[in-house]
Amino acid sequence: MNLIQKTDILHFLELSGDIPIVDVRSPSEYISGHIPGAFNIPLFDDKERESVGTKYKKEGRLPAILEGLSLTGPSIRSKLEQGLSIASESRLLVHCWRGGMRSEAMAWLFSMGDLEVFVLEGGYKAYRHLVLEKLSEKSKMIVLGGMTGSSKTHILQYLTSMGQQVLDLEKIANHKGSAFGALGQPPQPTTEQFGNILYNEWKLLNREFPVWVEDESRNIGSVFIPDGFYLNLQEATSVILVLDVKTRLPRLIEEYANYPQQSLKSSVLKISKRLGGDKTKDAIDAIEKGDISKAIEIVLYYYDKAYLFGLKQKNGINLIYVESDTDDIEANALKVLDAASALKW
Repeated sequence: MNLIQKTDILHFLELSGDIPIVDVRSPSEYISGHIPGAFNIPLFDDKERESVGTKYKKEGRLPAILEGLSLTGPSIRSKLEQGLSIASESRLLVHCWRGGMRSEAMAWLFSMGDLEVFVLEGGYKAYRHLVLEKLSEKSKMIVLGGMTGSSKTHILQYLTSMGQQVLDLEKIANHKGSAFGALGQPPQPTTEQFGNILYNEWKLLNREFPVWVEDESRNIGSVFIPDGFYLNLQEATSVILVLDVKTRLPRLIEEYANYPQQSLKSSVLKISKRLGGDKTKDAIDAIEKGDISKAIEIVLYYYDKAYLFGLKQKNGINLIYVESDTDDIEANALKVLDAASALKW
């Protein structure tokens, strides 16, 4: 029985429902971006990879292989033991960057432990190509828009409870989108990993039915939405919830009032150039005096202005406005859902 088989990316991902994935690239490559759920058992650490790469460029393939063997020899047993410990029914999926020597070497090692190994042709590069291709495909989307503090995230959560399909971009990005969006959130993924996680959730949705997505700028904190997916967002119909400042303010105060003053001031300083010197100073002063309401109103002035400008750029195309005088989540969720019910697909 041949314990090592090569397979394409679609079959590889299909198998991953039952078989663990082993990413044999270096730790830094893995951190930059990886298939969600994959285990990292690197053939080389970052320094070893650099050493082998230098040897390959200067002296060729065989000297590089010999260098690799000398570096990995002492850790071979540990790598095999790790593979054995995570294998499912004596099977593993393995990939490197391009499906070359690293995955082949580790597949051979795992096969020495009587494991059946499926090696991804084209490696992680093939996976990334699939991710960006699939996220660029046209699909049925409804964008929920509204100025900062309109409780769009809470409304989307309520729509989920009603059986609607929702893709929470801010949850994937670990960021709420504004200058204050990192407060209380875990570290953000890299832009590359954001795309991988996005695809991982996107592929589970039923493409025959629309998907609700919150209106976002190109970047959510430090991560950027993949170009093709962002273009589709811009072209999708947007349901814009319109609430005045007084209606939005109480929930924002409740959300941010308990954060340390220094964290709030640091968030304001992130947009100081756009706020302007005087408004930045006024917002900082208000925070120091404990007047969070005033500070938020100052910041909202900037965000409201920016959001309205963005809407004007769309020239009213595919925009449905829904006015409300309450911040009640259920009531507003039903309003936007009713507005979207008229859409023809």
